[in-house]
Amino acid sequence: MCLEWWIIGIMDYEMMSEEIQLKYEQLKSLLREMGSVVIGFSGGIDSTLLIRVATEVLGDNALAVIGRSETYPTREFEEAVSLAEQFGSRFRVVATEETDNLKFKENPPDRCYFCKTELFGKLNFIAREEGIRWIADGTITDDLGDFRPGMRAKSEQNVRSPLLEAGFSKNDVRVLAKHLGIPTWDKPSFACLSSRFPYGFGITKENLMKIDAAETFMRDNGFRFFRVRHHDDKTARLEIGSQEFHRVFDEGMRELIVEHFKKLGFVYVTLDLQGYRTGSMNEVLSPETKEAFLKV
Repeated sequence: MCLEWWIIGIMDYEMMSEEIQLKYEQLKSLLREMGSVVIGFSGGIDSTLLIRVATEVLGDNALAVIGRSETYPTREFEEAVSLAEQFGSRFRVVATEETDNLKFKENPPDRCYFCKTELFGKLNFIAREEGIRWIADGTITDDLGDFRPGMRAKSEQNVRSPLLEAGFSKNDVRVLAKHLGIPTWDKPSFACLSSRFPYGFGITKENLMKIDAAETFMRDNGFRFFRVRHHDDKTARLEIGSQEFHRVFDEGMRELIVEHFKKLGFVYVTLDLQGYRTGSMNEVLSPETKEAFLKV
């Protein structure tokens, strides 16, 4: 998943192809057919596009639900609320308690299953409360080739994925999002903060808050493509995108990063020479392990 949109050749984002226009019409047709929908809205570009189009098609019959927990960065939560308000979307904020789930806190390779089970359970409750027929998420075609145990929770709880049903890839999403004037159309991929910990390393609210503070610091200092990975109780491993790698060594920046991370409680601050890539914690999992957890 390290092959991201910004290195896939030169693309004309100003003009939608006929293929993407057809997918857009298909998406609107699917949403009209659904009639009413509760959408898990993370603020990532996929669910952002979905709630934008759902609001266009369904009005108040589309409800965005924004989760609030320690696994969700404060900045991402604030941006999701701002986007929903900008689109004129009806939305609700719900507290999710995945960090209270013992299996989730143990951080097994199928950790995402327990997180998604918690989220979709809340969405189903809200859908019943509101008299809404469907719940949906922002899954796209790119997600099918990755290790995503959360997909099992989706199938168990009858969650639909309109973008996937309409055949949207990540590039399709970005092109349409820019065409529709969504300001975050080029936002880097996002994953919840629990993905910053090695499998088997217990997830605590305190460590999630530490990672949130570390990544907020990086973002406030202009970095866009990065992850802060939390190893043992002492080490932060920085992954920086190749296009921003040099900035770590700009005058004073390295010292600022080290100083701030040590204030947060890290003893060692390391730089991963391989750079930023999504899902790097999955690199320790063998194909057999992945298959086993996907079938549990």
